Amino acid sequence: MSNQSEKNKQHKPVTLNSLQEMKRNGEKIVCLTVYDAGFAAILDNAGVDVFLVGDSLGMVIQGHDTTLPVTVNDMVYHTASVRRGSPHAFIMTDMPFMSYPTVEQALKNAGRVMKKGGAQMVKLEGGGAFVDRVEQLVNHAVPVCAHLGLMPQSVHQTGGYRVQGRDDQAAQTIIDDALAMQKAGAGMLLLECVPAELGKKVTQMLDIPVIGIGAGPDCDAQVLVLQDILGISQGHHPKFHRNFLDGAENIEAAVKSYVQAVRSGEYPAAEHCY
Repeated sequence: MSNQSEKNKQHKPVTLNSLQEMKRNGEKIVCLTVYDAGFAAILDNAGVDVFLVGDSLGMVIQGHDTTLPVTVNDMVYHTASVRRGSPHAFIMTDMPFMSYPTVEQALKNAGRVMKKGGAQMVKLEGGGAFVDRVEQLVNHAVPVCAHLGLMPQSVHQTGGYRVQGRDDQAAQTIIDDALAMQKAGAGMLLLECVPAELGKKVTQMLDIPVIGIGAGPDCDAQVLVLQDILGISQGHHPKFHRNFLDGAENIEAAVKSYVQAVRSGEYPAAEHCY
C-alpha cells in the first residue's frame, strides 16, 4: 500500500463495514491492544485499524498473573481513555471475566462499556454455550466479536496457556463454534493459539473477519499485545511474539514496522506459527 493511500485511510474512520470490505478485498487488517490515550494517538497515527482494549491490561498494566481480576469499571475507564486518543481506529473492548454469566448481565455490562467507555464492539470468550448472549447483544445493537481457541479467562479450567485445536475433535469443535457465532450475529471472530492450518480453514469458512493471534498467516487480521511488540512485557513470551522495537528508532517507528509487516504478510512468519 502506498504512503498516500495509507495516509488517506488514516483520515477516514474505520467501521465494521469497512473491516468487512477489507476481508472481501483480501486486505490485511491490523490490530493492536492499547490501554491509554497517549499510545492510542501513536497507534492511530501509525495506521492501526482496530484497537483492542484488552483485559490483558490486568497482566501488562496492573501486574496480575491472569486477566481474571479485571473489572467492568477497569474496562470502561481504559476504553474511555483510548477513545479520547483515537479519532480514526475501530475500538473493541473485552468483556472481563464473569461480566456476562447471564444474558441480562451481558446486556447491562456491554451497555456500560459502549455508553460510558465509547467502545464500538465488545469481545467475549466462549463457544456454543454463549450463543444466546451474542444473539441478544446483537439484537440490542451491540456489535460482538467472538473469541475462540485459547481463552485466557478459562486458563484455570484448561490447565494453562496451551495451544488449542490440535486434534481433529478439538479442531471441529472450534469450527462448529465459529460457525455458530457467525450465525448468531457476531461481526468478527478472534482466534487465539491454534494451528495455522485450522486458522486458515476457519478464516476461509467465515464471511466475517477473523483476527488471529498465534493462529497463522492466513487470518484476515493479526493482533498482538502492544507491550509485546515493544519488548517490554515480562515473563514467558509465546511463540508468536516479535519485538518490533528492536532496530527501530522510536515507538512510533516500531508500530509502523508492525503495521507494514502485517499488511505485507511478512508477519506472522513460519517461526511464529503452531
